[in-house]
Amino acid sequence: MTDPAIGFDPVTGVSPSVKRALNDMLGGGAASILTLTFGLSYALLIFAGPLSPYLSYGIAATFISSAVLAAVIGLGSSLPFAIAAPDSSTAAVTGILAASLVEHIEAANLSAPLLSPVLITLGLSTVLTGIVLCGLGLTRMGRAIRYVPYPVVGGFLGATGLLIALGAIRVITGYPVQLTTLPRFANGTTLLEIGAACAMALVLYLTWHRSRTPFGLPIILVGGVLTAHLAFWISGVSLDQARSMGWTFQPPPQAAFMLPWHADDLARYPWFAVPDLLGNLVAVIFVTASSTLFNTTGIEVAVHREANLERELNVTGAANILSGVLGGYTGCSSISRSILNLSSGGRGRLSGLTASALSLLMLAIAPELLGFIPKFVLGGLLLYLGADQLHKWIIESRKRLSKLEYLSLVAIIVIIVAWGFVPGILIGVIIGCATFAFSAARVESIKYSFDGSEYRSSLDRSRDDQEVLLAHGGKIQGLNLQSYLFFGSANRLYQHVKQLLQQRPECRYLLFDFKLVTGVDSSAAYSFAQIKRSAGDLGVELILVHLSAAAEKVLRASDFVGEGVTIIGELDHALEWCENELISQHQGLAQEEASLRDWFAGILDSEDDADELIRRCQRIEVEAGEVIVQAGDPADSMHFILDGRVGIMIPADDDRTTRVRSLGRYTTIGEMGMVSQTPRSATIQAEVDSVLYVLNTHQFDAIREEDPALSHKLLTYFVSVMAERLTFANRTIAVLRR
Repeated sequence: MTDPAIGFDPVTGVSPSVKRALNDMLGGGAASILTLTFGLSYALLIFAGPLSPYLSYGIAATFISSAVLAAVIGLGSSLPFAIAAPDSSTAAVTGILAASLVEHIEAANLSAPLLSPVLITLGLSTVLTGIVLCGLGLTRMGRAIRYVPYPVVGGFLGATGLLIALGAIRVITGYPVQLTTLPRFANGTTLLEIGAACAMALVLYLTWHRSRTPFGLPIILVGGVLTAHLAFWISGVSLDQARSMGWTFQPPPQAAFMLPWHADDLARYPWFAVPDLLGNLVAVIFVTASSTLFNTTGIEVAVHREANLERELNVTGAANILSGVLGGYTGCSSISRSILNLSSGGRGRLSGLTASALSLLMLAIAPELLGFIPKFVLGGLLLYLGADQLHKWIIESRKRLSKLEYLSLVAIIVIIVAWGFVPGILIGVIIGCATFAFSAARVESIKYSFDGSEYRSSLDRSRDDQEVLLAHGGKIQGLNLQSYLFFGSANRLYQHVKQLLQQRPECRYLLFDFKLVTGVDSSAAYSFAQIKRSAGDLGVELILVHLSAAAEKVLRASDFVGEGVTIIGELDHALEWCENELISQHQGLAQEEASLRDWFAGILDSEDDADELIRRCQRIEVEAGEVIVQAGDPADSMHFILDGRVGIMIPADDDRTTRVRSLGRYTTIGEMGMVSQTPRSATIQAEVDSVLYVLNTHQFDAIREEDPALSHKLLTYFVSVMAERLTFANRTIAVLRR
């Protein structure tokens, strides 16, 4: 009898739980190969130059970090197969932090100890990074990093790739790439070492980069080591000679584990350098947080499984806090190692524990291995990692980014390498925001436009009303707006409205539909004020539809909402209101035109001639007190007064004017000046609101050429008017002579 809860594989006879455990251990072991190989290169990257004598402590810090991160994240991650360790980006910024501290210490005192301050700095920065990550996870603010502009993140990671490549040269040659050190690169041995590292990086790209098999990387590295030693043997160079020539690493002592939290070491810590290190510390936190989120998202996409981002931040924060307490440095989940574990059969949390155990095992054997490895092998691996990062963000990103975004990404890389991470972040965010504003301003703020002849309200109307709207619907123009309106997009809207009003001078109602508008800023309100002025000059009424409370508040604050602007809740109701106004006006105009036709028909004894004269005239409306013509102006038109009253004004004493005559409806003025083409002898001013029809000299000349009969009738009428006025003047003179 067996426990029914325990089953056995029918082929192998192995319990499924045991099989799962073996698969987890196999997957964790395969992923550990990458962790161990990269770990050695990261230790060399951080503990390079003046810190190279303490490489054994660097190896210990690296594999302690790998062990702690793999164990804690493996046990607590929402992705149980996740493998965590120091990442190339986190190692790069950690190395910059350590190098910056060393520079400050040596500048103050060349004989000051370096190891304890460096280990304290690494531990403190890692603990602080862990606390920030936990804070982001607990407050759910971690997602905010995804709002950082993509070119800023790309420039940041591209800069880390370049710094890794520059760090690789420092590992190979023993000194950094600077203007002061360039003469040292003229040495033949140095050039050969760099050339060999480049060849190694090329081999990695041509082989492992394309296959990504778990055992491909160690096989290539072992092959590089054997090839180097074979070349030493053929050329008669012993291992000691190769080391003295700088081809191989000096074998460090046994990896030394040391907790940095001793009272004496803390008391001697160069606290004066902390303000100058804050920028690099911010870089460590930013890179670790962004790598955590981006790597988690990358794993989600690769395995089609959703992760809990808050949990990942909390677990990664706790792992970094423990790593910092034990003297390690920062890290996070790795995409390549996690996917490699999954593809090798690892599904459970035992994979992370296996990777952790193998990292601890490396504390014992890593120093001996390092003594036999040529510098160009691990240096070539670092060059490959840096070049791969640069290729991803400088070459491949060009396909995904616009020209402006790509140029900003490259600029951020240059700024970070030249001035540091904090200026790079700040300037990068500014560039990103400016790029976004420029790009957003190019987004069309008008989804579509319409006029009242093609798009109407849902109200059923009579056939007569429909004919009016068909003939005069162009007086209603509508714009359906979209997106967020700010200074860039709103200014383009203003330019579009100006052009629209020029192209459609008959427009009298301009509708703005804000239904798809997400927001309006104060600078956009200024553009709307410009639209209001332009529309007011042409007698156009503005109607705002679907205006949100927030947008209305912004527009009211700028005094945009007021006379000449109407707010209506629904577009259908707004169209109905405009249509009613248009129909009402047309009905009034129809009555007015009928009255004008009767007047002209009485003057000309012909309805056809009346219609022709109406066609030649232009209708104008003037308000009381408005000057129609000014004394001394050219007499280039005459006026038929259909409704209202105008006065003929001449100058008087004390800059005053005196009315010498007043003309009411169905009278004319200016006809003799137009015929004789003499300047105006008096000023004509509206005494009340009036409606006039203007016949200018161009139309009068056209009538004389095209319709002589109508011209003759008009001249006859003008003579009769003058005769009446002359008779009136004679009677007035006779009275005055009494």
